Amino acid sequence: MSLISVAILFLSGFFSGVVNAIAGGGTFLTFGALTMTGLPPISANATSSIAQFPGYITSTYAYLHDIKAMWRGALAFAVISAIGALLGSLLLLSLDNVSFGALVPWLLLAATALFAAGPWLRPKKLAERPEGATSSLAGRIIQFFTSIYGGFFGAGMGVMMLATLGLTEGGDYHRLNALKNLLSIVIAAVAIVIFASGGVVAWMQAAIMVPGVALGGYAGVWTARRVPQGVVRALVVAVGLFLALHYFTKG
Repeated sequence: MSLISVAILFLSGFFSGVVNAIAGGGTFLTFGALTMTGLPPISANATSSIAQFPGYITSTYAYLHDIKAMWRGALAFAVISAIGALLGSLLLLSLDNVSFGALVPWLLLAATALFAAGPWLRPKKLAERPEGATSSLAGRIIQFFTSIYGGFFGAGMGVMMLATLGLTEGGDYHRLNALKNLLSIVIAAVAIVIFASGGVVAWMQAAIMVPGVALGGYAGVWTARRVPQGVVRALVVAVGLFLALHYFTKG
């Protein structure tokens, strides 16, 4: 691997951590960098999931108090998410790179549109839900299909979950974000196990990216105080559209 490729991977991980801390959408950067440095799309998708995993853990830890207050409902969602992620990741491994590569631009377009619409999808005001209240059946069914998507292709997963949980679950934004972060860990962990057993993870590239993501997540707190979220969101949307165009023309 050339020094240029190493630098691209590390920097993409760093900026991914930054934008995740501010607006989300860092997967666009890591997936794009991995494919542009030579990894086939399935391997890039799997490796990107591993690179993002530490950020899910730290984000969930920050919401530990909120999660303890709703652990029964969160546990049910976690089981459902694990099953969906298992199906999604196995579906990915059932495809070859040519078949998955043909889907990638459409997946990127959908994820970019979802990310761009994120501020409008985010619930502004929700009814309070008592601690320990039972989650709705509709919420569990929708989460099952969302987790299939997350296991198959992780870009935009967090925005999608925040939107769907906001439509089906009660509580304030922080309750929803805490649940979303926890379920992201579950989905990513299941997908990583399947991808690793399937031999599609590029471990060297992941090892280069992970420190960058960690540093970027820390730097993102500083950046969030100085750079408007709208600017970062516009940058991520531009990257998503560029990658979609790249794959459409490549195909």
